[in-house]
Amino acid sequence: MTVADALEEARASLALHEARLLLRHVLGVTAAALEAHPERKVSPADTAAFRALVARRAAGEPVAYLTGRREFYGLDFRVTPDVLIPREETELLVDLALETQAARILDLGTGSGCLAIAVAKQRPQAAVTAADASAAALAVARDNAVRHGVNIRFLQGDWFAPLAGERFDLILANPPYVAERDPHLARGDVRFEPRSALAAGADGLDDIRRIAAQAPAHLVPGGQLCFEHGYDQAAAAAALLAEAGFIGIEQRRDLAGILRVSGGRHP
Repeated sequence: MTVADALEEARASLALHEARLLLRHVLGVTAAALEAHPERKVSPADTAAFRALVARRAAGEPVAYLTGRREFYGLDFRVTPDVLIPREETELLVDLALETQAARILDLGTGSGCLAIAVAKQRPQAAVTAADASAAALAVARDNAVRHGVNIRFLQGDWFAPLAGERFDLILANPPYVAERDPHLARGDVRFEPRSALAAGADGLDDIRRIAAQAPAHLVPGGQLCFEHGYDQAAAAAALLAEAGFIGIEQRRDLAGILRVSGGRHP
């Protein structure tokens, strides 16, 4: 079987771009190499491995978990089923962080570490802390930090629990924000992602409420909180920030034009 044969066979059950990603993973080649050599022979062992991955993807498993990697902010991250798969819309939080001159930055619920690491790569002089309740997620994040050569302090605990008495210039968070009965939780890639990283109570706002209420105690005067939320939660997010005493509340749209991130300053 050649590369072209393998891709043609996989197209019966997968989109071509996904088949290419999986075959690249099996063969250990670049996209350019795969494209340039469609006549390359694929060994029986690699053919079997590729077919197994195609079958798993056809059954719904995310490509990122099958290959163990995902790109975020131009960086390659290791991902496992212990962490949420990094998504393009979350890159907006990195953009917002880089607009500030924050010296002490906290990433809450760091997961794979993608937010903290992307910021640390661009702001190596900043002191970046990343926290997560999951020991398994922190293991993935630490590995990614080593791979990208950034110095980040990792702490385990539920939201602000491991940060008593500490204050920051900027707090970032991509918390769970899906309603626990949302039908989307039973569809697509999210079926395989950690539910604790996705769902947050009846209206999806339980964790955002906690973060907004507790963040002022962990911000310096004038410090900022920025967090991602659902497509229909912008009004609720702004109200929670105002209720917690934040001023200068701003909201930003993602590339799809959806209000995706909200934030404010601690007076």
